[in-house]
Amino acid sequence: MKKIVLNLLTLLALAPLVTNAQKRVCGSHEHQLQLLQNDPEYAAKRDLIEMQTADYINQPNKQRALKTIPVVFHIVYNTAAQNVSDAQIQSQLTVLNNDFRKLNADWTNTPTVFQGISADCEIQFCLAQQDPNGNATTGINRVSTSTTSFGTNDAVKYTAQGGANIWDRSKYLNIWVCNLSGGVLGYAQFPGGPAATDGVVITYTGFGTMGTASAPFNKGRTATHEVGHWLNLYHIWGDDGTSCNGSDLVGDTPNQADENYGCPAFPAVSCSNGPNGDMFMNYMDYTDDACMFMFSAGQKARMDALFIAGGSRVSLLTSPGCTAPNPVACGAPTGLSATGITTTTATLNWGAVAGASSYNVQYKLTSAASWTTTTSSTTSKSLTGLTAGSPYQFQVQAVCTAGAGAYSSVASFTTTGVVATCTNTYESNNTRNTAALIPVNTNISSMIGSSTDKDYYRITTTAAAPKLKVTLSNLPLDYDLKLYNSGGSLLATSALGSTSTETIKYNNSSVAATYFIYVYGYNGAFSTANCYTLNASTSASNWKIGEEITDENKAAINLYPNPAGNKLSVQYFSTNNQQMIFNVYNSMGQKVISRTEITSNDGENNASFELSTLSNGIYIMEMIDNEERKIQKFTIQK
Repeated sequence: MKKIVLNLLTLLALAPLVTNAQKRVCGSHEHQLQLLQNDPEYAAKRDLIEMQTADYINQPNKQRALKTIPVVFHIVYNTAAQNVSDAQIQSQLTVLNNDFRKLNADWTNTPTVFQGISADCEIQFCLAQQDPNGNATTGINRVSTSTTSFGTNDAVKYTAQGGANIWDRSKYLNIWVCNLSGGVLGYAQFPGGPAATDGVVITYTGFGTMGTASAPFNKGRTATHEVGHWLNLYHIWGDDGTSCNGSDLVGDTPNQADENYGCPAFPAVSCSNGPNGDMFMNYMDYTDDACMFMFSAGQKARMDALFIAGGSRVSLLTSPGCTAPNPVACGAPTGLSATGITTTTATLNWGAVAGASSYNVQYKLTSAASWTTTTSSTTSKSLTGLTAGSPYQFQVQAVCTAGAGAYSSVASFTTTGVVATCTNTYESNNTRNTAALIPVNTNISSMIGSSTDKDYYRITTTAAAPKLKVTLSNLPLDYDLKLYNSGGSLLATSALGSTSTETIKYNNSSVAATYFIYVYGYNGAFSTANCYTLNASTSASNWKIGEEITDENKAAINLYPNPAGNKLSVQYFSTNNQQMIFNVYNSMGQKVISRTEITSNDGENNASFELSTLSNGIYIMEMIDNEERKIQKFTIQK
């Protein structure tokens, strides 16, 4: 039953969405809406796929056949924890095979009234053994990235944007595993979308059944859910809020009001669907991993329609991806050495092997139990992010036309020790109550010395100079800045990306006041080798932004608090006094708030919105000025 809704906008990855970590959040619906909005041809392709699906479902006799899909896992990691192990990848593949073949032991937990339509979808998955060039592969493509997290804008699918390029979507199911921001567990592209982005993205903490997988999303069902979308299944409640008017285009799934979370008790009745109620144990609902364990026969039919002649996924059935190429002898590299060794980097070198097209490189701390694997198309590989003053081992394997040879013997090197360039002054100042008093109009230097180090400072303005500007510069990593009043209420945030200078200008006071400044590392970033510089300056007149506004500043809108209750503040920048239009859309794409105002400052501005009439859920804030439109996502949780 459930619903297909067209929303306008997608999440910008400028500021992460804060959600309840215990609730499932899927970005597939939003991704679908963005494609519908931006690509007119996509809507036509979707209509054709749905017509083909309807024709297939109406056929009286359907041929049963087992379908095998080759899978490549692109592991895009910024930290060691994000570089999930081969065993964790295999645990996810096992879950996919069990769930789509109805071999999962917990399917028997399906209520008796639904067991008769619980389906073996006759789809199985294999790790690719042959890459698009016909070379042998493990089906696991590991890519180290400097990007700390990704959003739902498909950046993870492009090497040039810090991710990994897709393998031929006509031959492989591409699954990217990375650190997804905003509490999103995963998202998928429905059939009919662009070839360069076709696949599934899963956050590393909701992947597989071991390692980094975190309860209640540690049984691999996020991938089952997202692959369901990739195979043309909609959310079982249809993404229409609680209206009971939508459909997931599946005849045997009961109409239900909205998503279910956690582990509901059976029956859970909505939309007058008693006595049996919602099919909340279906993989396409939002329940916890341990409480979803079935596809329906109607959902199986929708998936089957993709594999008939002319179907959008039929080419996968003739893919050679699951077949290992004929092996070709390839010698082991020799002459291993390490050069350019620093505290955190090294360049690994080896001799060329005749016939080799690329090389696999494994390295690890000598004391570690498992290897980190990467690749190189030359006879060297530069490593970053190493541990200072530590011994490492590495070995190299040559990859020839259709196979890989044996690994070389193991070589060793040791990184140099830490050379600190600053000290962690003003400690202990990890809470607002222990905030360190700092002088006005003076550069101070300190460090964020660990992932849990949080620096608070206190400053008091005078009646003669009540306007405050706080600048955080010389950043070794992505550090951010917040400003609070004396009562602890958040006044402003500056959270640009990378090592951009953070600036807050607060002109809203004409009296002496005490403020608290909070400096922290985004996603736990810290450096024991390099300090930051903080300056809190005061002025009698308003601070101007002027030429200090960068493209990043002008492009950003900052929403807080997020999640919001009955009120939401919007912080934005303007270079001149001009008319600004604000619109708020709900998840149905309906405009629920529209407001026009004139900016009051040349520079940083704030607008406040009353949300008391809106219900809990996900919304989009749209801001339009004379030149461009800016959007950001937020959640209401009362």
